[in-house]
Amino acid sequence: MQDFLDDFSLIKRLPPYVFSIVNELKTKARARGEDIVDMGMGNPDQPPPKHIIEKLIEASRNPRNHRYSASAGIPKLRLAICNWYKRNFGVELDFENEAIVTIGSKEGISHLMLSILSPGDVVLVPNPTYPIHSYSVIIARADARGVPLRGDLNFIEAVDRAIRDIWPKPKALIISFPHNPTTTVVDIEFFRGIYELAREAGLIVVHDFSYADLCFDGYRAPSFLQVPGAKEVGVEFFSLSKSYNMPGWRVGFMVGNPKIVAALRRIKSYLDYGIFQPIQIAAILALNGPQDCLEQIRETYRSRRDKLIEGLSRIGWEIPKPKGTMFVWAEIPDRFKQMGSLEFSKLLIEKAKVAVSPGIGFGSEGEGYVRFALVENEKRIMQAVRGIKRVLRS
Repeated sequence: MQDFLDDFSLIKRLPPYVFSIVNELKTKARARGEDIVDMGMGNPDQPPPKHIIEKLIEASRNPRNHRYSASAGIPKLRLAICNWYKRNFGVELDFENEAIVTIGSKEGISHLMLSILSPGDVVLVPNPTYPIHSYSVIIARADARGVPLRGDLNFIEAVDRAIRDIWPKPKALIISFPHNPTTTVVDIEFFRGIYELAREAGLIVVHDFSYADLCFDGYRAPSFLQVPGAKEVGVEFFSLSKSYNMPGWRVGFMVGNPKIVAALRRIKSYLDYGIFQPIQIAAILALNGPQDCLEQIRETYRSRRDKLIEGLSRIGWEIPKPKGTMFVWAEIPDRFKQMGSLEFSKLLIEKAKVAVSPGIGFGSEGEGYVRFALVENEKRIMQAVRGIKRVLRS
């Protein structure tokens, strides 16, 4: 007889994270006293700007700020979000109906899928992609279908083919540019193409804009909402985690189509009481306050990017420089490709003492690649390069 405690249909659709295999190896190596340079998880290692921390401390001293907050976010934060969009992208938003605060973008995307999808609905996602983009759909009991995202492929044409070929007709498209893990960047014409497709097909567009501020070499990431009419078909997420070094604070937001915002607002009203209010107050200052910290954070990642890529080039591993994100997406050297990305990642931990993310963890199209997160200082990055050199020349 089947044990009723094993009959969890959703859990059966959620395989263990591939990344957990690498994390376990890393943990065991560290337990043995080995020094592992951890470039696996995109977890910023620098503190938030001082003025934001000071605001959090100040707000925490007010007894009223320790009560339940608002699940949709306090009005002043939603207003700050809309003002941020106006200043940075020229996009007009109504803070009452077109903006909602989320507990990071990961929570927001997951709960959005619960609010707009029904069992059997189809959602298109890039392959490879950040895992929650696919698994939020599965958690909502719907079906995620991958659209290949490769340098040799026109992604808009691939989406168009998927819309025409897939049955039932897709209900939504989740995208994210600058892209994690591939670091792909796009221009406003790309988003115009996405908008036209979505409008013609009746497709909801969800754009995860988490790396909006992490751009280099003169590139500036456009917002999907800059396309005239984009709010008719979609929404955009942003997170303060990367731009302001606030990953543990869990502050994000979604803006755009008021009906989609209302759907997320309704489900969140049942699920949470919002973020700790002093964090929301500090987030207001992050968005409204001095922005010179962004350039400092960008420069840190740019310098680390250059140090890693130039170091790997010297030992024979050539990788293009990304124009966005806090990652480097690296094609595995030819002589190691037959191992696959998971086994190669294991090899780097065991022999180079470097942890990276295997590309297969982001989808089948990620096979043959690994992702470096630029979350170690330059001295440690050079330590990683020396370790990888031993592997490449062994």
